[in-house]
Amino acid sequence: MKTIKEAITYSYEIEKSKFITIIIPMENKEYIDLELKKIKEKWKDASHYCYAYIIGEYKKSSDDKEPGGTAGIPMLDALNQSDLYNVLAVTVRYFGGIKLGAGGLVRAYRKSITECLNNNSDKIVEITDGYLLKLITTYDKQKDIERQFKRIKNKEYSENITYYIELTIDEYQELKDKFEFEIINNKKIEI
Repeated sequence: MKTIKEAITYSYEIEKSKFITIIIPMENKEYIDLELKKIKEKWKDASHYCYAYIIGEYKKSSDDKEPGGTAGIPMLDALNQSDLYNVLAVTVRYFGGIKLGAGGLVRAYRKSITECLNNNSDKIVEITDGYLLKLITTYDKQKDIERQFKRIKNKEYSENITYYIELTIDEYQELKDKFEFEIINNKKIEI
């Protein structure tokens, strides 16, 4: 399973139509409308704002007034074939005056995703199932803890140190008897 570290873009032209693709890492589908609004504000005069997303178990696509099945579904298929997870992909189209036909639109929208990913392969990372954990320890163990764990997301200082750490399921199974973790939530972890 894979995701992206940061938003990526790609644009190209076909038959005078311009396609601009933006793929955004997204862990919560409640932010989709906000991201779509930002994109529509940035490219105000575009003809279409087609999108597809895979966030957790949720998958959805939209043709945004393109003929049914010619934009969102090919975009979603490209995300699935790339094994991407927790992403929103939006392709902004500026219609150039030449109709591409259903087959041409399917190819163009699929290409928008695959080329965006191919041109930004350095931003794609492997992920796996894991946990966000809480670990409370004394100050004298700080160096040992910080040497032991690579993915410390946050720490809070008070009488003790509270660490928020990400571990894969395998890492957790290996270490759960050695440390007193509190599981905060299940999470996809970059490996």
